[in-house]
Formats: sequence, C-alpha cells, structure tokens
Amino acid sequence: MPATLEEGDAGSAPEAQTLRITEIFYSLQGEARTVGRPTVFVRLTGCPLRCVYCDTAYAFSGGEMLSIDHIFAEVASYQPEYVTVTGGEPLAQPNCLPLLAALCDAGYEVSLETGGALSLEGVDSRVVTVLDLKTPASGEMARNDYTNIARLKPQDQVKFVICDRADYAWACFKLDEYQLAERVSDVLFSPSFNQLEGRELAEWILNDRLPVRMQLQLHKLLWNDAPGH
Repeated sequence: MPATLEEGDAGSAPEAQTLRITEIFYSLQGEARTVGRPTVFVRLTGCPLRCVYCDTAYAFSGGEMLSIDHIFAEVASYQPEYVTVTGGEPLAQPNCLPLLAALCDAGYEVSLETGGALSLEGVDSRVVTVLDLKTPASGEMARNDYTNIARLKPQDQVKFVICDRADYAWACFKLDEYQLAERVSDVLFSPSFNQLEGRELAEWILNDRLPVRMQLQLHKLLWNDAPGH
C-alpha cells in the first residue's frame, strides 16, 4: 500500500506549493489501460483548449486553491493504488509537476491526462502519460504540440477521440506517421460520445486491422458522466 501523507515522503511537500482544484474524487477509471480500476482523480482547474465535445467545461474556471499537503491528505484518505491527475488541462498549472513527482514518491501508480497542447518536458519519468492528440473535428487540432511525441515513454499512451470518418482517417495517418503503436504501450481510439456510434468505430478498426485499443467511456455508461464520477 502506498505511503500516507504522514508516513512517506509526501509529508515534506512544501506548504507554499498550491494548485487550483475543481474536485478530488474516488471512482472507477473510465478509460485507458487501467479502465475499471478503483482510482483517485485529482481534477485541476483551467484549460487553454475548447474542444467541441468537451465534457468537463465545469473545470474551466472556479475551483479552490489547495496546498499539495492538503491534496495529499485527501488522496491518502481513500487508500488508493492508482491516482490520475486530470483537468481541464493539468499542465496549465506549473505546480502540477511537483504534485506528480510527490505522488510517485509516495508509491502511487500515477497517470496524467493531458490534451497535448502543452509540453511534457519536466513530467516525472515514473508517470504514465495519456496524451490526447486532437483530431480535426475537435476544433483544436492546430494546438497539438508534436514535439511531445519524442518525449513519450514506452509505458505512455496516446489517445484519439474520433468524431467522424475524417477524424478516423486522420488518426490512422498519425498512427502510421509517428509509428505510435511501436512507440507507446497503447494507442486508444475512442468514439466521441453522442457523435459516433461505438459499433461503427469498432467495425472500422477491425476492417483495417489496426494495432489500437478501442475504448468506450465506462464512467458515462455507468453514471451518465455526472461530476464526481
């Protein structure tokens, strides 16, 4: 079991390091390689992107300034193995980097969900990054920072949210262009909720024999994407 705030290195996190937090909650991981695993989510406030299908617009503003010590105390109260730092866009807050490192120091398995517009430089090497490359239909494709591809580690994952057939073709091109299936542990193709039927995307993947992981958003199937789940 990972160390608690009092027992491990996390207790030394500087009180002055604060982040604006929308919510901290315990749920099942809805996506990526650890789908279905009980996980604590730390949702940071703020995002520079405005994807047309965004399902977390409530995290664009507001939130509460919390110290890393406070965040750790709340995370530890759930006694988790897995912690996901998400947003919004977590890398928009500089203190996300020391938070990630401190969570790793405490023994948690840590993942970072990022939209790919901001640099991965400085992200702790122990963190599993889930990099969401924005497709044309997202409205934010121009914001992709492709220099992040070279910073991906073997344990990382790349995600494409597919809205239509054109998005699918674009994602297939990027899959080949950057040899993503050989670069990272998983390439994730996810149908945009209420825009593309999962069965249709599944048929495209099977017909083209793609080396990707098809995923649906488990949290939406279970809880209709209510905040806190």
